[in-house]
Amino acid sequence: MYAVIRTGGKQYRVAANDVLDVDLLDGVKGLEVEFGDVLALDAGSGLTVGTPTVAGAKVMAKIVAQVKGETILVFKKRRRKNSRRKNGHRQRMTKVKIEQIVA
Repeated sequence: MYAVIRTGGKQYRVAANDVLDVDLLDGVKGLEVEFGDVLALDAGSGLTVGTPTVAGAKVMAKIVAQVKGETILVFKKRRRKNSRRKNGHRQRMTKVKIEQIVA
């Protein structure tokens, strides 16, 4: 059984006991969260695709940690102007564990 959910403007294919990093969600470690935007659901009897979401379906997850992603370097240069800027960015993310998929 798996589902395709949408959170933070991205789509994820999830199954029970999966651990994934999503964009920052409000909450602390151990808090139960619910993803209601289920775009597709495969409950074993075939794939159900929503229009745009599957009615009555939701994915229950638990927050494992609030983490930061990999460092991304941002380098801007204007040629022949002696102008350079170097910045780093670390996106804040939430690590969640999928508990169950409710059809």
